[in-house]
Amino acid sequence: MSILNNLLEQYTWIETILYIIGPSIVIAAVILYVLLAIKSDQIKKLQKSLKNLQKTYNDLDNQAKIIIKTDLELHKTQSELDKKITGLYTLQKISRILSTTLDENEIFEKISEEYLTELEFDKAISFLIDPTQFTSLENNLDVKLKIGYNEKEIKEIFTSEFAEDIFGPVIKKAAIISSLDPKTDPKKLNSIIKICKINSFICAPISIKEGIIGVLFVGSESSYSPITLGDKEIVSILATQIGQSLENARLFEETWRSQQELEIKVKQRTKELSEALEEIKIITKRKSDFVSAVSHELRTPLTSIKGYAALLSAGKLGEISTPVKERLEKINKHSDGLSQLINNILDISRIESGRVEMKIEDINLKDLLDSLADLFTPQFKEKQIDFRQELPENLNTMPADKNQLQRVFINLIGNALKFTPAKGKITVRIKKINEFIQIDVEDTGKGIAEKNLNKIFEEFYREDNEVNQNVKGTGLGLSLVKYIVEAHKGKIWVNSKLNQGTTFSFTFPAVRNQRK
Repeated sequence: MSILNNLLEQYTWIETILYIIGPSIVIAAVILYVLLAIKSDQIKKLQKSLKNLQKTYNDLDNQAKIIIKTDLELHKTQSELDKKITGLYTLQKISRILSTTLDENEIFEKISEEYLTELEFDKAISFLIDPTQFTSLENNLDVKLKIGYNEKEIKEIFTSEFAEDIFGPVIKKAAIISSLDPKTDPKKLNSIIKICKINSFICAPISIKEGIIGVLFVGSESSYSPITLGDKEIVSILATQIGQSLENARLFEETWRSQQELEIKVKQRTKELSEALEEIKIITKRKSDFVSAVSHELRTPLTSIKGYAALLSAGKLGEISTPVKERLEKINKHSDGLSQLINNILDISRIESGRVEMKIEDINLKDLLDSLADLFTPQFKEKQIDFRQELPENLNTMPADKNQLQRVFINLIGNALKFTPAKGKITVRIKKINEFIQIDVEDTGKGIAEKNLNKIFEEFYREDNEVNQNVKGTGLGLSLVKYIVEAHKGKIWVNSKLNQGTTFSFTFPAVRNQRK
């Protein structure tokens, strides 16, 4: 019982204690719960912040990587650009110095090691070939440039089994070969690099208009500065510059050689012409002397014949019959014609040899034309020719030898009269053109065939036509006219068409001091 009582008492005590502390425990539990809830929320917020921070860090890290990558690319691009600018500047210097020479050997001598270093290359080989005779790399090579290699090393390169892989495509296909080419067999590439004692290379063709004439090979020993596509462009431009310089040199050589040959031919031809001219002068002098002698020899008996014919015709030596008188008149007439022919021959000979001095004076053109009209009036009336003069009012005089100018007009008007049919027209037109006076004698006659125009002023030339067959002449009149005009420092020419008439035109200087 006592035990039960003890238990009851303890229970009561516990209950009392629970009664006393129970609310506190509940409150504490609630507080703890609240605290735990708040802490959990803070932890979640903190975790979220940490997550956002991690994301921000990752973003910043990526951006930093991009910036670093971009900076590296920019640095690389800037380096390549600087390298290209330096290369182009060096090419400009090379181009400038190559333009100062036209010697094939000097072109390669001017490409020095200094320029090669500026282009960031250490070694170079350049050789020329004859496309028409090229067979292999071992023969027909003309090595013009070697920097960084000696003769033995060059021979080893050209005789190696990989030489064709280096130079073959360049010569045969005008390809630019380099250690950058992805298609190149790595083993072959390593062998080429080993033989050439370099780490990278570029090989470009040297061309002219006719085709490929050589190869430019450059190499770099550096393993830290690999070649780029920009380097290929630079080497290609350099090879092109060399090709252009070689072409200019060869063109100059050909031009110079042609000039030398031409000078030799000109000298030879000049000598031949000089000798021929001397012969012509001798022949001309002999001809003039002969003509003069013959003319004088003919003139003396002709004068006697004409004199006796005149005496007989006049009856001074006795009465003669009418038929005899008519024949004497024909003798007299033909003697006059022969005398005129002799005079023309003598005049041409004198003018050719410069023995005739033109007596220049101011000729009144109006008076001269009027006197010519009077001279030809009977013939004009007989053929009913309309003769016209066209002379400007302000053009009164012209310096010339009066007698010789009259002979020019008489020959030209006489020819026009001869070839102009009845009721035709002849016009003498005078005008001033710049410092010369031009005179045209125009007719409406038969005209001259075009094929004969260049012969019309030749001595003794007579066109084969109906008029010339019926009218006698010597073919010296127009030749004499040409000599007289040229002796006055003038020119003469003709325009004509068959059945449309002919115009003879000639010029005389308008003032005296223009004449020789």
